[in-house]
Amino acid sequence: MTHILYYLSFIILTMVCVVILIMLFGWRWLVKRFTKQIGKILLTDSYPENIVEMIPGLRHVGIQNVLENNFRAESGMLLHRPLGSSKKWPHLEPITFIPVQTSPFPIDSSEAVDVTVTIGPKAKKPLTINIPLMISGMGFGVALSEKTRMALVEGAKKCGTAINSGEGGILPEEIKKAGKYILQFSKTAWAKEEAIIKRADMIEIKLGQGAVVGMGWKIPNKDLSNEACKTLGLNENEEAVIYENFLESQTLNDLKELVDELRSLSGGVPIGVKIGAGGKIEEDVDHLIDIGVDYIAIDGGQGGSYGAPPLLSDDFGIPTLQGIVRAANHLEKRNMKGKISLISSAGLFSPGHYLKVLALGADAVYLGSAILFAVAHKQNLQTFPFEPPTQLVWDNGKFKDQLKVDEGATAVEKYLTASAEEMKTALRAMGKRSLQELSKSDLVSYDQTTAKMIGIPFSFEPFEDKQKAE
Repeated sequence: MTHILYYLSFIILTMVCVVILIMLFGWRWLVKRFTKQIGKILLTDSYPENIVEMIPGLRHVGIQNVLENNFRAESGMLLHRPLGSSKKWPHLEPITFIPVQTSPFPIDSSEAVDVTVTIGPKAKKPLTINIPLMISGMGFGVALSEKTRMALVEGAKKCGTAINSGEGGILPEEIKKAGKYILQFSKTAWAKEEAIIKRADMIEIKLGQGAVVGMGWKIPNKDLSNEACKTLGLNENEEAVIYENFLESQTLNDLKELVDELRSLSGGVPIGVKIGAGGKIEEDVDHLIDIGVDYIAIDGGQGGSYGAPPLLSDDFGIPTLQGIVRAANHLEKRNMKGKISLISSAGLFSPGHYLKVLALGADAVYLGSAILFAVAHKQNLQTFPFEPPTQLVWDNGKFKDQLKVDEGATAVEKYLTASAEEMKTALRAMGKRSLQELSKSDLVSYDQTTAKMIGIPFSFEPFEDKQKAE
């Protein structure tokens, strides 16, 4: 028996040595044989049975469409894509700022630049923030985890700006620690308590957004954490429902009454409305003026939402650029500029984007996807390479418990601070000491159509000649 084991061990060892020798000295032969065999298959198999058929197929259909169609075939349910549309919308890239270099001259970097913003200037209690950047509505439970919300709350507070509650549940700890707090009054059964309304520094009635327009959605109970169910006030096995309307047979007069009631209950904080930018945006703005809002938040077609079906994200609405220009122009036409504030969001991912929409007529900017990646920052390495970094921030994310709140809050604070400092530098480069001095007269575009539609100079034409023509 010992001899048999000895010989088996010798055979195994010999085989291992042979394999190692082949790997060391015969790898070129192996690679050549493998490549030759693969090449033969690719070059001789007919098109219908050739794996290469996938190349034109994927280019024709698109990798994303193939993946999403497989998700539909697997689940048989409404598909949700969290981070917005991937289509290329007309955007802000063809627009650039006009620097001062001869006369006037840039502002010295040692001089202060005022970027504070007041929203709802005609309200009894206007909201003033230190920077024109706010954190958009991304609610607890229906999207973000408790730790993510707390990191965002603390980061916003440190920068003296505001955070929107989103349409999720309102965490007691969030209310206690928040600085400037925007209550999103959504089409839900939760977050309607009078105490929360009185705590809010601003209230936003959500009628729609870029990613889902005016539609609601339902979240199965199994997809909600126990803490989320408790905060939303759900019974066992009860799903969370976000409705399409506040009331049956809803009218504009109903909305006006809601605005008046919230203004009274809150003691006069700014009451606004959030909508997705649509093809009839001037009509929408007229209706909002009629119901008496203090501000309007316009969410462009590039907007994302945790519960957004791809069809609504990709094939509804208009681009942020067009939405903000049209809304700002219409407010000016109605003599409401400076009376009703305008907030822009969707597809805005850099300080350049933020400053451009401000120049085009927005008073402030909501940050969504950009701030989610900021709050995760270096911590998102915990999810790689097998999971996306969003698994750190979603309430049903696999790594949500590993998010460190203090690190996330610091990352948010630094991101907002750095973005504001870049914007101040840009204002100095334009010879401005205040954000209030910025306007579309500081813009030029290298795209002729964009320049014409916005009403700014086309960069291929002499600036003076363009001004004279106007």
